Amino acid sequence: MSTIDWIITSLPLLLVVGVACASSRHMKSVADFMSGGRLAGPYLLAVARGELEAGAVVFVALFEVISHSGFTLSWWSWIMVAGAIFVAISGFVVYRYRETRAMTLAQFFELRYSKSFRLFTGILAFAAGIVNFGIIPAVGARFLVYYLRLPPELHLGPWSMPTYIPLMALFLSLTLVLTLSGGLITVMVTNCLEGILSQVFYLVIIAALLMMFSWTEISEVLGSRPPGQSLLDPFDSMEIKDFNLWYVLMALFISVYGTMAWQNSGSYNAAAISPHASVMGGILGRWREFGKLAVITLLAVCAVTFLQHPDFATQSAQAHETVAQIQNSQVRKQMEVPIAVSYLLPLGIKGVFCAVLLMGIFGGDSTHLHSWGSIFVQDVLVPLRKKPFGPRQHIRALRISVFAVALFAFLFGSLFQQTEYIIMWWAVTTAIYVGGAGACIIGGLYWKKGTTAGAWVALIAGSGLSVGGIIIRQIYGNAFPLNGIQISFFATLTAIVLYVAVSLLTCREDFNMDRMLHRGQYAALKQLVDEQSVTPPLEKRRVSWGRLIGFDENFSLADKWIAGSLFAWSMFWLGVFVIGSVWNLIAPWPASVWSTYWHVAGIGIPIFICFVTTFWFGWGGLRDIGLLFKKLAGQKINHLDDGTVVGRQNLDERGAIEAAPTQERSGSAPAGTP
Repeated sequence: MSTIDWIITSLPLLLVVGVACASSRHMKSVADFMSGGRLAGPYLLAVARGELEAGAVVFVALFEVISHSGFTLSWWSWIMVAGAIFVAISGFVVYRYRETRAMTLAQFFELRYSKSFRLFTGILAFAAGIVNFGIIPAVGARFLVYYLRLPPELHLGPWSMPTYIPLMALFLSLTLVLTLSGGLITVMVTNCLEGILSQVFYLVIIAALLMMFSWTEISEVLGSRPPGQSLLDPFDSMEIKDFNLWYVLMALFISVYGTMAWQNSGSYNAAAISPHASVMGGILGRWREFGKLAVITLLAVCAVTFLQHPDFATQSAQAHETVAQIQNSQVRKQMEVPIAVSYLLPLGIKGVFCAVLLMGIFGGDSTHLHSWGSIFVQDVLVPLRKKPFGPRQHIRALRISVFAVALFAFLFGSLFQQTEYIIMWWAVTTAIYVGGAGACIIGGLYWKKGTTAGAWVALIAGSGLSVGGIIIRQIYGNAFPLNGIQISFFATLTAIVLYVAVSLLTCREDFNMDRMLHRGQYAALKQLVDEQSVTPPLEKRRVSWGRLIGFDENFSLADKWIAGSLFAWSMFWLGVFVIGSVWNLIAPWPASVWSTYWHVAGIGIPIFICFVTTFWFGWGGLRDIGLLFKKLAGQKINHLDDGTVVGRQNLDERGAIEAAPTQERSGSAPAGTP
């Protein structure tokens, strides 16, 4: 890159480092390190969590999918709208989980099931998580090697090593310093700032690409595929392997089933200032994602056009040569689009995109390190200890665990050889935990007859089938008939059936859901531990459109407009999908119509949303950062709020009941009440 590119790359990174240093001084307790003091507003949550999915590895993963299936997967993905909107607006799982006040999912499992189940799920979630995360730093570093056109190998006398290994070590080291300094407070604030800056940079990149490539050139390349493999017409794409209609249907089921089960951003689930803020963070995040996909899609289709269109044959010759030199076939497919992007972006814009990549790497890796490191301490070490950690000792253990996760990721990324698409690897490694945990979460939050025995059987079956699938895929590769998403799908179905069947056979007494969710006579506990109260959703009331969408008493007028517009927008496109599908089954659209449709729906409209959300979430994110610092300055530190569970009750709640005057706790049941 040129000097100008390096200056453009460095300035936002220096700003992020400065904010990280300023925010770290606010971390004063385990709750601060783990969950940001539970004081995050919805915009802060939406932008910070979104930066997890803006790293270099996410760009590579989506580049793989788009270059393989074009726009056709986007058409089938509208089927997923109903599930995604249901989860976002209704607060499915998210709302009730926040009501439990659990810091980690396994802590909830101890509240709902047993201490031994918490320990097992903690170990399983940690193992699945670090294996899933293990390839992410390596892919990100490899992207930067080819993007910056560094030599693939470094030679030191008689020794040599791949260049991505020391680069990965550098990125992990910088991310580690950021994560250890202030825990989730620093991670959340810097991620939000990175997300705001990246959104501005997306507009700059989009403007440059629109000036460099015409839609005619893009459409000619995407429409030149053989019959059955179209990248424009979804009804002429049935011969495309892996990323097709069946992939979308299985992904829809798994995404709803596994809501909040995967804990790569688990700390955000407990960071909201209230359950309603957590719900609104999810809704706002959906709007922001629509805009972010604009730059990823445009970069991918422009890169494919750059590599394949005759008008760019001369400019892309060196890119083709670089791709051909990569020996590993899977890595060669992964790096094809990133290499093309490095050659097509002009002076200045290359530095802008490099800043986006680096902020995404730091944002994504810091969230993973914090989440998996915290899970090991909270859900493995804490349940095993007979004597609770002291506050300083607890934070020290969390930091050591985060460092160990970074070390594992470095070693795993240096040694592991990828054999399939990144998306497929994530699907099958996620299922190691989510395959069984989804049934335990939904059953635990919504079904009073769910039992510990049912949870054990479901979790073991789901994880066992997924691990078996990984081993078979490593041995037989593509000769095995099931890919990652198919293995995950069948593992989840098995877990659901077993959870329900075993629970019905072993249930002897209904579980006390009100106590776990702090409702009814147990609502006073929130006041004793200085928790912000909100109006709980009514279980029975007149049916209305707002009720069907998911509105409750906590939705302000602005909240209803935001959530309602998301619902209307998504239903509109779901309607387009239904009408378009019927139309094409009766009278197929010609290629020219599909080209025009994707020009508007796949490029134009997402760019407009990206423009709007840049200013919308920039204002909201900065506002919530300011409010977070203000609330942190005035918060009361409670060192008992450290994730410990005693008698199926959070330790700080038990301590508050014992310390409160009799009249203050008269509305609460004794701590040992089942």
